[in-house]
Amino acid sequence: MRLARGFLRWLAGCLLLLALGAPAQGLQPVPALSDRVIDQAGVLGSGRAALVEQLARIERETGAQLVVLTVATTQPEDIAAYAHRVADQWKIGRREIGDGLLIVVAVQDRRMRIEVARTLEGAVPDVVAGRIIRERMAPAFRQGDYAGGITAAVSQIDGLIRGEKLPPPDTRGESGSHGSASDATEDEGMIWVLTGVFVVPIVARVLVSLAGRLLGPLLSGGACALLGASLGGGAMIPIVALGVLGFGVAVLMAISSAIIRVTDARGGGSFGGGFGGGSSGGGSWGSGDSSSGGGFSSGGGGSFGGGGSSGGW
Repeated sequence: MRLARGFLRWLAGCLLLLALGAPAQGLQPVPALSDRVIDQAGVLGSGRAALVEQLARIERETGAQLVVLTVATTQPEDIAAYAHRVADQWKIGRREIGDGLLIVVAVQDRRMRIEVARTLEGAVPDVVAGRIIRERMAPAFRQGDYAGGITAAVSQIDGLIRGEKLPPPDTRGESGSHGSASDATEDEGMIWVLTGVFVVPIVARVLVSLAGRLLGPLLSGGACALLGASLGGGAMIPIVALGVLGFGVAVLMAISSAIIRVTDARGGGSFGGGFGGGSSGGGSWGSGDSSSGGGFSSGGGGSFGGGGSSGGW
């Protein structure tokens, strides 16, 4: 009996030690794709800005999308599995082209990886990726020059990509389309303003004269609202605004006309001139284009099939 109890205590102690000494170790998280260079390990220093510009220039001129990621470690995964998981989630490269490439450096593990999307495997085959790691990255990394090693690798990859027949980058700037939309919005706003300043007073004056001081403002408001609807766009705010403006201007005209008649009836002097031109609350209802630059984002492509190479230093 004592032997059984002792065995159970020993077994329980072993299980407790296992539970305390071997905690579950999850996979390293994939960071958000917020820039072309994500230096989580903090090893690039002042060289990071130049590297970002280098990658941006490659994308502008070739269309290919290159991203650099430094981390402390990829454990418990090896760097190949981690890089593939990151590339698969980030979807680097142009949509429907998939010309992406990812460089991952795990500083504590002293490992690096060039992960190549299928479209670029012809330009950067596995054997060439391995040579770039050995000849460009590893020597610089041994000297602690991470930015220099990655920059040298990217320069060689840039030359290889330019020798590949890829679809040309989309050089159509967004400024042209934004400018057209902005011009159209400004023109539309000017039409509304001119209508409010010049057309509405004329409509109000005619209807007050024809329908009288009581019915005239109502007809003027309705007519101006219909006029706004005929201008197109379907926006309710400017249509209602024109209707209210037409009603208000007609009311003022009716009041002015009544005061003039009362004054004339009492034999007083006349108020020179009629009610001339209403004042418009102005304002442009169409919002101008506001183009927020936004941060770097994935091209939505990047079919990674395991191409590339890993190495250490």
